[in-house]
Amino acid sequence: MEYVNKTTVKEFILMAFSNFHQFQMLIFIIILLMYIICVTGNLVIIVLVKIGPDLHTPMYFFISVFAALEISFVSVTVPKLLANLILGSRTITFIGCFVQLFTFNALGVTECYLLAVMAFDRNLAINNPLRYGAIMSHTFCFKLAFLPWIASFTIVLIPTILTADLDYCGPNELNHFFCDLAPVQSLSCSNPFISNVVTSIASIFASLMPFLLLIGFYIHIIIAISLIKSMDGKKKAFSTCSSHLMVASMFYGSVVIVYIKPKGSQYDKFISLIYTVIIPTLNPFIYTLRNKDVKIALTKLKPSQYFTNP
Repeated sequence: MEYVNKTTVKEFILMAFSNFHQFQMLIFIIILLMYIICVTGNLVIIVLVKIGPDLHTPMYFFISVFAALEISFVSVTVPKLLANLILGSRTITFIGCFVQLFTFNALGVTECYLLAVMAFDRNLAINNPLRYGAIMSHTFCFKLAFLPWIASFTIVLIPTILTADLDYCGPNELNHFFCDLAPVQSLSCSNPFISNVVTSIASIFASLMPFLLLIGFYIHIIIAISLIKSMDGKKKAFSTCSSHLMVASMFYGSVVIVYIKPKGSQYDKFISLIYTVIIPTLNPFIYTLRNKDVKIALTKLKPSQYFTNP
């Protein structure tokens, strides 16, 4: 049987914020500043955890992994968006679109599972402090940090392949600033039913399961903290997980806003900026401003430690 490639679309056009002509430069400046702050802030966290002896603990190891993940996550979409805004570079190749789609979703799912892993770490530290050091060995920490990447890239692979296998023979304008499953599937000339169903099933494993795990761990943490008799003990126990709880709440709160809101609004792209740019920019401040150990490590940083006289 002769193979016929029905896919005629060779590239997609990312419309981004082209319908807001008068605000293009303003949007560019704001997003560029937030991107720089996000990358710089997360790099600072990674360096602090690396060089600060007091931060060589499982909790800060996971925070540094999360910081590296955040840099990767924003770098998948933001540079292309900036080029779109300032240069008018709206086209993205068919392959490039699906590479972006796969990487963006895989890293997003990795965040979901890594947040659950971090909740497990805090749960173990509060509920089983005597065995915590023995259980959370270097090897076990690396395995826990590596597992979310394997799980997420596996979960996202199947719906990505099914979506790429659809026929694209007509419109190629995406009313978004990056390639995502739902917007791309809506452009297909063939029936995307199977792809949509598989995407919905994958979303259960991608976000609902880690969310339920996170909720379960925090219920266990709250119960343990409520049993502590002294108020100082309760505050100390809660302070060890307050930053993570804020980050997790913001992340899943944005997910609810994005996926529960009515579809098709012209402001969808602005709402998507919440979890692609705004929250990753705020996270380094949450981990530094609300974390006593990180603030102490920051005060100990001296340029003379890293520069020697020739």
